[in-house]
Amino acid sequence: MSLIKRSQNIPSFSRFLDDDFFNRDWRLSNFSDSGTLPAVNIRETKNIFNLEMAAPGMNKDDFKIELDGNMLTISSEKSEEHEENKEDEKFSRREFSYQSFQRSFSLPKDVVDADNIEAHYENGVLKLRIPKKEEAKQRPPRKIEIV
Repeated sequence: MSLIKRSQNIPSFSRFLDDDFFNRDWRLSNFSDSGTLPAVNIRETKNIFNLEMAAPGMNKDDFKIELDGNMLTISSEKSEEHEENKEDEKFSRREFSYQSFQRSFSLPKDVVDADNIEAHYENGVLKLRIPKKEEAKQRPPRKIEIV
């Protein structure tokens, strides 16, 4: 008697219910064809916050950036329409494209120097430089004399 190992090529139901499926925010998933929001990197130094958002294929005029109190909101809406008509073939094609997203970030209260925030869009990446107020910057430790 020999044992034969069978391999089933039927995909299991668990492959459809992976962690990514349950962790998606389906209400906001309309940025691109992949159905995800643009990725964001946030880095803090002692003087500034650096925010980088991957948004390829867009123009700087496609973005709207607002700071309301300590809530920073970055949004975009972009629509395109292309129509092609060929009279001799009686053929018509019309294509639509619509992309939008909105991301909000809560900044530390009374820390951000709102008047000096800078934004640049280059090579598909939106970059924001958010400086801290002078009084909010961490100071080096100092020695206190006992008198």
